[in-house]
Amino acid sequence: MLKQLPHRIKMNITLSIKKVFERYMATIGWDETKYDAAAFMEQWRHYLYNEATWFAELDDTIKTNPHFHEQLADRINEIIDQLVNEPPTDEQIAEINRLVERLGIDDFPYGCKLEAKYHIERLQHELKKKKS
Repeated sequence: MLKQLPHRIKMNITLSIKKVFERYMATIGWDETKYDAAAFMEQWRHYLYNEATWFAELDDTIKTNPHFHEQLADRINEIIDQLVNEPPTDEQIAEINRLVERLGIDDFPYGCKLEAKYHIERLQHELKKKKS
């Protein structure tokens, strides 16, 4: 059912999953011990019904079909698995090392590209605050 959707909608679904996952992980500071699948799914539902224009475009028979939602859940898991297994880039690693050194803080673990992005943004914000 998901595979029969137009390419544009499938791409928007993928982008939505990434956006909501990234947003959720930022709210918990990328602390994997705080990850709560139910809380993430609640954010997903909120996004789906309030922000996802592609969802509003779907026919009501698709929206209410349990098979569609099962496939969507599988796609969410697949995308999250891809995201957490995508290694940080060399540029991200270099930027984190630079920021850690400039801030004089201990190095910390980060496991994927999205997490590295989160920490770069967080450390850049800290550096701006420190300069003020």
